Amino acid sequence: MKNFKRTLALGAALAMTTTALAGCGASDQGSTTAKATTAANSGSDNAAASSDAKFKLGGIGPVTGGAAIYGNAVKTAIQIAVDEINAAGGINGYQVEYQFQDDEHDAEKAVNAYNTLKDWGMQMLVGTVTSAPCVAVVEETHNDNMFQLTPSGTAVDCIAYDNAFRVCFSDPNQGKASAQYIGSKSLATKVAIIYDSSDTYSTGIHDTFVAESANQSFEVVADQAFTSDSKTDFSVQIQAAKDAGADLLFLPIYYQEASLILAQAKTSGYEPGVIFGCDGLDGILSVENFDTSLAEGVYLLTPFSATATDDLTVKFVEAYKAAANGEVPNQFAADAYDAVYAIKQAAEAQNITPDMSTSDICEALKKGITSVTYAGLTGDAITWGADGEPNKAPKAVVIKSGVYELAE
Repeated sequence: MKNFKRTLALGAALAMTTTALAGCGASDQGSTTAKATTAANSGSDNAAASSDAKFKLGGIGPVTGGAAIYGNAVKTAIQIAVDEINAAGGINGYQVEYQFQDDEHDAEKAVNAYNTLKDWGMQMLVGTVTSAPCVAVVEETHNDNMFQLTPSGTAVDCIAYDNAFRVCFSDPNQGKASAQYIGSKSLATKVAIIYDSSDTYSTGIHDTFVAESANQSFEVVADQAFTSDSKTDFSVQIQAAKDAGADLLFLPIYYQEASLILAQAKTSGYEPGVIFGCDGLDGILSVENFDTSLAEGVYLLTPFSATATDDLTVKFVEAYKAAANGEVPNQFAADAYDAVYAIKQAAEAQNITPDMSTSDICEALKKGITSVTYAGLTGDAITWGADGEPNKAPKAVVIKSGVYELAE
């Protein structure tokens, strides 16, 4: 069971605006789920499955405002997964009805969105997309004992209770994995860090990165912070990294600030050999008026690359582009797609039906998700512990010629 000391979490969530920073769909999952559905719906169950009963799946995230790139990616990917599942016969023979609510990356609005979805009849939640709203909403889902699977909420407190799980890595896990990746690949000897000390996402990654650095072959030679009140001029932080001779710049921040840092570093004459970030940098190529050549060679610790050639990724990318006017899906989209299919697999493992109460569905999904091994876009063999954390291998991508490619 998870730590239930949550008194301060909601207050913190409402005060902060922090974003996240991931079974098979289509071919691989189709044969497996078809067999499960056939077995589950034999005999009289077929009559029940043909009724008007439907599962009601809700989603919450920012589709307007500064973090809209994340929320729209998640919203679109969930719709793709739901459409595929319904076309293939649903979950245990029942169709899925889906509704998504905009929270504008605001904790209070996220709670309002949750209440709107609950009034609609939501039985399970994929969300929220960003961390501070997720921390606020988990208080509500815990009180209602509703199953919650966030695709991209990385803060530790996003899954504070035993009804809540995540697809992506947590902030601490990203920090530790980044340090280990840099060390194991010998990407640098001297590392400079620029992070947002006012943001829980950034500080969570920063703190575990620094701690793990002590076990690696590189040295942190500059550790520079900024805050949400001072995130346009990074000349002091860049100069400190340059003066320290850092050959790798670690940016556990979001793509908006990272794009400014890359541009200002170029102007100042600081060109480290490697720029390394986490999932918050996903989206940097889409920043308006940003010279994307500045991002050439940038590494991101992320479990998804749209250029991968496996059948599942190729089919998902094609479907996403068709649904999003040619846009290429990012990690948030991949995490959301996996979230829906993971719920399907867990529900089928427990033979869940939509006539069950929300609480009973939650209890069954908790058992289901901790008993399955899921293969999807963001991992070949993902499992979940009772603490809500996913177990999967970390990967990195590197930006080459304006696209994300899996790093060697």
